[in-house]
Amino acid sequence: MSSRESADIVVIGLGPGGEEVAGRLAEAGLAVVGIERELVGGECPYWGCVPSKMMIRAANLLAEARRVDDMAGRASVRSDFAPVAARISKEATDGWDDTVAVDRLVAKGGRFVRGEAAIAGPGRVVVGEREIAASRGIVIATGTVPTIPPIPGLEDLPYWTNREAIKAEQVPGSLLVLGGGAVGLELAQVFARFGSQVTVVEADERLLPMEEPEASEIIAGVLAREGIDVRTGHGVSGARRDGTLLAVRLADGSEIAAERLLVATGRRTSFGGLGLDTLAPLGVDPSRRFLEVDEHMRAAEGVWAVGDVTGKGLFTHVAMYQAGVAIDDVLGRRGHSADYRAVPRVTFTDPEIGSVGLSEDAARRAGIAVRTGLTALPSSARGWIHKVGNDGLVKVVEDAGKGVLVGATSAGPSGGEVLGLLGLAVHAQVPTEQLDSMILAYPTFHRAIGDALRDLGSPRK
Repeated sequence: MSSRESADIVVIGLGPGGEEVAGRLAEAGLAVVGIERELVGGECPYWGCVPSKMMIRAANLLAEARRVDDMAGRASVRSDFAPVAARISKEATDGWDDTVAVDRLVAKGGRFVRGEAAIAGPGRVVVGEREIAASRGIVIATGTVPTIPPIPGLEDLPYWTNREAIKAEQVPGSLLVLGGGAVGLELAQVFARFGSQVTVVEADERLLPMEEPEASEIIAGVLAREGIDVRTGHGVSGARRDGTLLAVRLADGSEIAAERLLVATGRRTSFGGLGLDTLAPLGVDPSRRFLEVDEHMRAAEGVWAVGDVTGKGLFTHVAMYQAGVAIDDVLGRRGHSADYRAVPRVTFTDPEIGSVGLSEDAARRAGIAVRTGLTALPSSARGWIHKVGNDGLVKVVEDAGKGVLVGATSAGPSGGEVLGLLGLAVHAQVPTEQLDSMILAYPTFHRAIGDALRDLGSPRK
């Protein structure tokens, strides 16, 4: 090595969680080295949550304008994707330049290294020709990469992942989306609302297979009404070029072709070259899909992990939450232990699909005596007033033995926002009787929560 350095902590990966750990530990006076091979800030600000929600905001404006007819007059809407692409490049990503983020870390007292990190042993990290010895340890926050299914012929095609879709400057005439999860559906609806002819192919029997079946049914109906061709229960057996188009062959022998192919089939960790095997003597298992951590984010003595690599929820808010837990532990402070009982998630389609805690099926599989309550959003006063675009529901899952909610789903025009109250109830284990005694403002979408609670235990039709 041509250069040997020392530090208190080395943070590998400066996505939302890693950047938070590095910055706050540096502010606390520790000697911190943050290493990032791509952009400081990670997937979320450059290719994920922030720019995608800018796209969704724009697409939702188009949809709302088209809903004027029969409610407020007549509207003529012409879509233009150019302002969307310009806003993403200028406002969200600075042209995919992380200078501001790097300067922010350095201003807090951290040292920044751009490059591919490899762990050379406990407390030792190599980047290029530099070796850094970390006296307190290492924080691993290397995130995830898109999962690309082993479909014959796919590797020879110029397919999109979420990154290429986010950087698109023009809307393709047609788009084929592999994957009916959150990323696939959000982008499918955006491009469809901007004029693409969109087909979604999902191997599972329903869209959003991690969510409640009732929510899957609602979003499938909405997408179909918007002209999106939804194919569920279809595996893909091959992919090829078809002239200027990209085509996939379904397991039933049929073929679908489009100008662009978006692969949105999930994400995976990528530990190759990281050197996790050098930590095996400490108890780190390099063969596992995710790094196992305890309630203080420790993967081993002197090794912490935060974010996607822990498998506790591939969300920015989970990474930030875990960062706070790890920071307290590194500093020896009496902080809180990680608690994933009420992890929220939102699919930002229109309607939004928000959920927290356990689904009904997951609760039953966990051996919980379950009662559920369900109400359709259009039957609430606010849903009825909203009229066009009021698709949605509230579903609550109760541990009947304890009388508390263990899960809930809020789907609707403000599904992610309504989820906040339900998330608090699950996190704080508020008795359902007490929750049902709340005064909820009229007429708000929140009132549907009360309807769902009163439906607990009612016979299902």
